[in-house]
Amino acid sequence: MDAELKLVGEYGLRNKRELWRVQMVLSKIRNAARTLLTLDEKDPKRIFEGQALMRRMYKYGLLNETQDKLDYVLALQPNDFLERRLQTVVFKQGLSKSIHHARVLIRQKHIR
Repeated sequence: MDAELKLVGEYGLRNKRELWRVQMVLSKIRNAARTLLTLDEKDPKRIFEGQALMRRMYKYGLLNETQDKLDYVLALQPNDFLERRLQTVVFKQGLSKSIHHARVLIRQKHIR
C-alpha cells in the first residue's frame, strides 16, 4: 500500500486506478512471456508470438534491440511503463516546474 502511494506521488498519477491499469497491462505481458518460455525453443508458436511480443516491447520503448530475449520481458517493472508516459517525459525534460504542472499542461492542451 505504501509502495503504491509512493509511485502515485512520484509519477503524478491522479489515483491508484492509473497505477493498477499499468500493473494489469504488465501482468498480461509477463504472463504471455511466461507461457511462451514454457514452450520448446523450436516451437513455431513460440517463435512467431515471441517475436511479436518483442516487437511490441521495442515499439513501446520498454526494451531496446540488444535485449532480444523473452527473459527481459519478465524483468520489467511498473516504473518502466510509468517512465514512458508523456507527463513524466515532459517533467524530465524540464518543460514544467513539477510533475503535477506537466499534467496540467498536457490536460490544457499546451503540450500534445
